[in-house]
Amino acid sequence: MRKSKMKILVLNCGSSSVKYKLFDMNQKVVLATGVVEKIGMKGSFLKHTREDGQQVILEGEVLEHQVAIEYILGVLTSKKHGCLKDIDEIKAVGHRVVHGGEKFNSSVVLTEEVIKNIESCIEIAPLHNPPNLSGIYAINELLPSVPQVAVFDTAFHQTMPDYAYMYGIPYSLYKKYGIRRYGFHGTSHRYVSQRACEFLKLECGKTKVITAHIGNGASITAVENGKSIDTSMGFTPVEGLIMGTRSGDVDLGVVTYIMDKEMIGTAAANTLFNKHSGILGVSGLSSDMRDIDKAINEGNERAKLALDMYEYRIKKYIGAFAAALNGFDVLVFTGGVGENQITTRDKVCKGLSYLGIELDPEKNKIRGEEVLISTPNSKVKVVVIPTDEELMIATDTMDLVW
Repeated sequence: MRKSKMKILVLNCGSSSVKYKLFDMNQKVVLATGVVEKIGMKGSFLKHTREDGQQVILEGEVLEHQVAIEYILGVLTSKKHGCLKDIDEIKAVGHRVVHGGEKFNSSVVLTEEVIKNIESCIEIAPLHNPPNLSGIYAINELLPSVPQVAVFDTAFHQTMPDYAYMYGIPYSLYKKYGIRRYGFHGTSHRYVSQRACEFLKLECGKTKVITAHIGNGASITAVENGKSIDTSMGFTPVEGLIMGTRSGDVDLGVVTYIMDKEMIGTAAANTLFNKHSGILGVSGLSSDMRDIDKAINEGNERAKLALDMYEYRIKKYIGAFAAALNGFDVLVFTGGVGENQITTRDKVCKGLSYLGIELDPEKNKIRGEEVLISTPNSKVKVVVIPTDEELMIATDTMDLVW
């Protein structure tokens, strides 16, 4: 297979942004990476970085996703900033798609039928699937002969047993509306659980792993023999851990009480629990852990409370999933906080000493690298594995297209 046949573009389309990476899968290298921000708003720009480190920021009006992707294809082939001689060098496009419902338990080549099924999931993912689809529609228009692959955030969690994914609500509502726990961050959990086993030279099909993808968005997954058996996020990404701006688990009675007292409707309540809660809501300062750390060092009690709550919820879910797995072999930290927040890893693991977890303080000082941070005596191996969802998407795309 020629190198030219191995170049894959990965797209992650959000409501007002398009992130991208161009891979040469023959060499397993990233040729270019970037993002278009503020789509449909004033101040739109494209930030583009080549493999050699050359970086450029291009400003211009970007009204919708197809224009953004035209912009991306243009910079990838430009003589000054690009890394492709011709757009035909892109042999496949992989898309991050947030929600596949119960229809998809693995990545798939995009067809008209698959696209219709993704469209049918808009009702349960109104914020995420429409922009994901915008990227798919754009490539259909701009590169009609190039095969496309959808990689679903929810697919990895389709192996959860029914007693783990069902809610204690009338069964008829599940059948009528598909209301159940789906889980998210699946591509990240799949990647880091597999990579942790490779790194530790363990057989993935015979290992119990708990993966903690913790950052502004956060979730924890119990992985048994390579399969997700439970995860902290649910019908939407707001369930589970306390996050940057999401509340995580909240008594449903609190939701209805606040709606009554504040006289707000469902849309305002949705915004409250998704965008104004979590670390931001408790601290009243920021959702950024760097700001929280600074405030704590300055004696801010609410910032300390927010971080204590964040770390406690992580510890509690790991404990719950240890029970679900009847013990486990590996704990993985990933995501912005998991990869870089030394004190959070330390505090969480000290709260799990009953499981025989022991951290090596020196090894735990490393940030953003693959590293074993537990001692040789630790009954559970604790590792930091930087996530690479884009590589996982590119790999799935290559496997399905060739």
